[in-house]
Amino acid sequence: MPPPTSADSWLAARRFGIVIDAGSSGSRLQIYSWKDPSVVLKEHGDDVRRTLPKVDKGVKEGEEWITKVEPGMCLSSFADNPDGVASYLAPLLEHARSHIPPSLESETPLFLLATAGMRLLTPIQQARIIHSACHYLKASSSFRIDDSSPDGPCGSSVQIITGEEEGLYGWIAVNYLMDGFNGQNENRTTYGFLDMGGASTQIAFEPSPESRDNSHNLVDVRLRLLGGEEIKHQVFVTTWLGYGTNQARERYIAAAIKEYEQNRLDSSSSIGSSERFSIDDPCLPKDLELLEYPLQPEGSSQSVTPYKLVGTGSFTQCLRGTSPLLNKNVPCPDSPCLFNGVHVPQIDFSVSHFIGVSEYWYSSEHVFGLGGPYDFVQYERAASDFCGRDWTGIVKQHETSRQQGRIGGDGEVMEDGQVVNTGIWGDKVEISRLEMQCFKAAWVANVLHEGIGIPRIVDPGGNTTTAGDKVAQQAESKGLGRPVFQSVDTVGDIAISWTLGKMVLEASKEVPPASRLDRPLVDPVDDIPESPNPPIKPIRPPLLDLDAIEDHLSQHLPPSLSRESLGFSPVAFLFYVVLLFVIFCMTYRLRHYLRLNLRRLIRGPFKRDYEEVYSMEEGGRSTPPSPTSCLPPTLTRTLRRFSLLSSGNRPIPSRPRLVPISTVSPKGSSWNTHTSPYNSPTHSTFHYQDGASTTTSSQYISRSSSPTVGFNDDNILSNSISSLTSMTTRSRNSSQLNLTTLVPRQTPLSRANSMLQIPPGGSFRDE
Repeated sequence: MPPPTSADSWLAARRFGIVIDAGSSGSRLQIYSWKDPSVVLKEHGDDVRRTLPKVDKGVKEGEEWITKVEPGMCLSSFADNPDGVASYLAPLLEHARSHIPPSLESETPLFLLATAGMRLLTPIQQARIIHSACHYLKASSSFRIDDSSPDGPCGSSVQIITGEEEGLYGWIAVNYLMDGFNGQNENRTTYGFLDMGGASTQIAFEPSPESRDNSHNLVDVRLRLLGGEEIKHQVFVTTWLGYGTNQARERYIAAAIKEYEQNRLDSSSSIGSSERFSIDDPCLPKDLELLEYPLQPEGSSQSVTPYKLVGTGSFTQCLRGTSPLLNKNVPCPDSPCLFNGVHVPQIDFSVSHFIGVSEYWYSSEHVFGLGGPYDFVQYERAASDFCGRDWTGIVKQHETSRQQGRIGGDGEVMEDGQVVNTGIWGDKVEISRLEMQCFKAAWVANVLHEGIGIPRIVDPGGNTTTAGDKVAQQAESKGLGRPVFQSVDTVGDIAISWTLGKMVLEASKEVPPASRLDRPLVDPVDDIPESPNPPIKPIRPPLLDLDAIEDHLSQHLPPSLSRESLGFSPVAFLFYVVLLFVIFCMTYRLRHYLRLNLRRLIRGPFKRDYEEVYSMEEGGRSTPPSPTSCLPPTLTRTLRRFSLLSSGNRPIPSRPRLVPISTVSPKGSSWNTHTSPYNSPTHSTFHYQDGASTTTSSQYISRSSSPTVGFNDDNILSNSISSLTSMTTRSRNSSQLNLTTLVPRQTPLSRANSMLQIPPGGSFRDE
């Protein structure tokens, strides 16, 4: 089907968004659309000002807004073959390009968000797939994809999202479709969200105000109404990885095999060869036989004998057998907890009402036909009847329904409003679903009641004839209000999915804010303040994938330089060699600086005391020692002056810069040179004769030639010659005269220039 053209009125002012949901059981692409928020506000005015942008399917009519990869392969299966990602995504991308006008491709955001299956891979495997998918999507389309950032090579457009992010998007989708964000009713409570897949299960809900005050790990979800007003909800969200139906089944099989082996070793009776490795399984329909292999350590090549699981078809025993998988005995470090030691705020079920999607819907509707408002009594009865059925009869009924082309999935045949047959399933139900239906039904019930704590609604008078569509009326008659839990797949013609929540957020970002001071909208995970233990820890693959680089370069290297030939990675070896060389070069360039700071660190207290004694020897002031700084002195002084200026104080005056004394004697002046017996042979003492006042500065004294300048004017130096001349006969260690009382000291004098000589007849005069 070609994309719509500009002549189509439906296309006017329409925006598009694409999400590829790369889950643990396959990948599917969904196209969404919405009208430009500014155009909608201009057309409808105040009627829509307090509503969110309306997100619809991405096609005018039909169901081609959604497609999935055939066969149901998942993105995580390319962990060891990242080059195969391109051909895997090609049909999805081609489908999107065939339904979006080419002129709008550059404005259409494309997101590939991977979930539970990708979370189970190693960081290196994750990075390989993400890099390969990013490169292909950018090279093969002109859709709007983020540039490289700390979030990944394609920013937030191609990434692995956490279970918590998945739960938050699902919470947005549920409340968007159920009018939980209706701004006209401030007292309306939002719905809680439950989602269960093959690998994980999530919960997201808005705690009551009392519980909110005691919770420290809530996430802010900000959305913007069409009028520009921002709404904010504080949501708790958490995920249990490994508690999806498939992962729970694997743990159940492992526990069953372990218990069987323990009983076999403890039993003294002999077991026949035909009965060996045969385990009764109450979670399989009666007489169904499946071969299951015990879990082996990764990389193990040891051959394993499979175990035969034989179904006994007891739903009650299956409930008891799967209940320990919740691990409710795990310690709870942050009370209260639900199961597996995971903290969850207290849930008030008289106020909080939950919507379940995915497996909650499939297990209730596709086989039992009990989707919608949940009634545990009818659900348990339907599950018990199904588990107790003979497997041969189930398969026969399934084949009959396929031949007759029945649609639906409720397993019931209606004639004149009456149920005339059961167990008739349509094309939505596969044999694999029927095999696992008993186990999945028990697992869902245990998570709802034993795990989350949703109360069972049981009529004490006998609830034997209830139907799912009457639960809401029964709950209302008992004063319970809305049903505590209901499984839902679609609202109207829009499926409830976390991908819808992502698009609602993207459409909300396009609404202009009511004030320029409003913060721009971002994903909830980007609104979390930095803390040592954030409620959501984003998954970020490593920036440098050495294995991927090696795989790319190995095609151009001789076999003798491959990893297999050398026994180690040549790329990793070269990388670390270059890294060590760079560190060595930096250290060598900074060797003097590092050596100085090391000496300061080792000799700090002793050096400060030594400098104070030395200052007294030189006749200078004794100043308190300053703390050792790793910054250069010039930079330290600059920073000190800047801080004084910023605080309103006067800056420290810089040292005066005097004009150097010329070696040529000016007119009217005379130069006398004397050699000091305490200076080295290369040092001389100069006496300057002038009528000016006396000023002494070490800036005029060099180490190679150390002149001491004196003035022979009788009016200036007549009163000081006797006391200062006696200094030349003293040793430096016994000098008691502090020259700072006579001469303003600019900088400390060097040891070789610590003696100031004044010619006879001279004197000091304080100007």
